[in-house]
Amino acid sequence: MEQSTKKKLTVAAVLGAMGPGLLAALSGNDAGGIATYSSAGASYGYATLWMLPVMALLLIVVQETAARCGCVTGKGFASLIREKFGARKTALAMVALLIANTAVTISEFAGIASGLALFGIPKTVSVPLMGLLIWLLTMSGSFRRIEKILLLVSCVFVTYVVAAFLAGPNWGEVALSTVTPHLIPEPSYVSLLVATIGTTIAPWMIFLAQNNVVDKNADESDIVLQRIDTTTGSVIACAIAWFIIITTGAVLYPAGIEVADAADAALALEPIAGEFATVLFAAGLVAASFLAACVLPGVTSSAVCEAFGWERGADRSWNEAPVYRGIITVIIVASAALVIMPGVDLFQIMMSAQVINGVLLPILLVFLVFIASDKHIMGRFKNSRLWNVLTWATIVLITVLTVVMFVLQALGY
Repeated sequence: MEQSTKKKLTVAAVLGAMGPGLLAALSGNDAGGIATYSSAGASYGYATLWMLPVMALLLIVVQETAARCGCVTGKGFASLIREKFGARKTALAMVALLIANTAVTISEFAGIASGLALFGIPKTVSVPLMGLLIWLLTMSGSFRRIEKILLLVSCVFVTYVVAAFLAGPNWGEVALSTVTPHLIPEPSYVSLLVATIGTTIAPWMIFLAQNNVVDKNADESDIVLQRIDTTTGSVIACAIAWFIIITTGAVLYPAGIEVADAADAALALEPIAGEFATVLFAAGLVAASFLAACVLPGVTSSAVCEAFGWERGADRSWNEAPVYRGIITVIIVASAALVIMPGVDLFQIMMSAQVINGVLLPILLVFLVFIASDKHIMGRFKNSRLWNVLTWATIVLITVLTVVMFVLQALGY
C-alpha cells in the first residue's frame, strides 16, 4: 500500500513541521554574518539592501533541495554523497568541512566573548561558562529538546527589529533601496556584496537542513510542510539581516562611523541611538553566536560520522555513539580554549575558514544538484527543470563571487 505523499495543511501541522528550516537559516546569522551586515550598513547605508531578496531566493533553493532529499531518502547529505560519489571524495569533503567548521566555531566563541564583554564580563569567565553550557545542551540526549531550546534562543533576534525602529530610518528610502539594484564601482563595495552572500549560505547549512529533517523522521508526506519551513526560515533570516543593515545604515552611515565587527557596531550605536540600542545589538550578537556555536559542532560531527558509517545523533548515548560525542567535545573545548589564549590570531583563523568554505560550497552544491536530479535516488521527487536551472545559476553565481572574493583579498581589499 503506497503511503500518502500529502498531509493536510492545518495550522497545527505547519507549526509541528517548523524547526529544521528555521534553525538552519537562522544559524547562518552568526557572529560573522552580523559583522558583515553591520559593516555593510555603516559603510554604504542602504546600498546593499537590494541583495537581500536575492539572497533569500538562493537560500530557499538550497535549503528546499536539501530538505526534500532528506524527506525522500531518510538519509543525511554525507551518506548520499558517499553512495553517489564514493568514499574518497566523501573523505576529502569531510576533512575540509571539519577544518572549516571548527574555525567558524572559534569565531562564534569570539563573538560570545566580545558580546558579553560589552556587559562587563571578561572572556576568561564568559567563554568557559558558555562553552560548558553549550556542551551540556548538545549532550542533553534529546533532539526535540535541543531544537526547542535553540528555537527559543532564536527569538532574541527580534532585538534587531526593535533596534531598527529605534534608529528611526526613512522607511520610504529603505523600501526603494530594497527593490532597486545599486552598484558602486569600488572594490570594497564588491567585496561586501560577496561577503554578504557568502555569509548567508555556508556548506554546513546544507548538512544541517537535511540532517534535521532526517532526525525529525520526516518523509515524503512532509515535503510540502518542509517547504513551508525552509521558505519561512530563509525569509526570516534575510529579514533579520535587512534590519541589521537598516540600523547601522540609519545611525552609523550618516555619522561616517565605520565598524570592523558587530561589537564595534553595538558600541558605536550608544552615543547616537542610545544605550538601549547598544544593549539590544549586544544581546543579539551573544544569542546569535550561542545559537551557531550550539549547532556547528553537532552538524560537523553528524556529517563525519554519517560519512564513515559511525553511529550519530543527539539521542545516542556515549556508549552508542562515542565518536559522535567525542568530535563535538573536541570542537567545543578546542574552540573555547583558543579564544581565551593570548596571542592567537583569530582573524587569520576566520579568514582560513572563509577560504575553505568558499572552495567547498560550490563543490557541495554540485553534489547536491546531482543527487537531487537522480531519479534512482529521488524518484518522482527529483529536481524539476526549473529547479535545476535555479540551482545551477546559484552554483555559477557563488563560484564567480568566490573567485572575485579571492582576487580582492589578494589585492588587499
